[in-house]
Amino acid sequence: MGREDVFAVDDLGIQQAISKLYKVDTTDKKAMKEKMLAVAKKWSPYRTYACRYLWGWKDNVIEGKSKKSKVKTKK
Repeated sequence: MGREDVFAVDDLGIQQAISKLYKVDTTDKKAMKEKMLAVAKKWSPYRTYACRYLWGWKDNVIEGKSKKSKVKTKK
């Protein structure tokens, strides 16, 4: 990647994932971003990788998708 410590605080997907995982209130956007930055500070210097995991988690959990393959049973 080359830039391992980039945190996309304004990205909607990251905001949704962090609000669900860390129970961050989304009504006050300024306070939400401050809380997100405080949470993400622990991930430094690998925040870019954390964002990738958050996007993946959001795509699978919030949108209700599952990567598990469905096994068809024969009758």
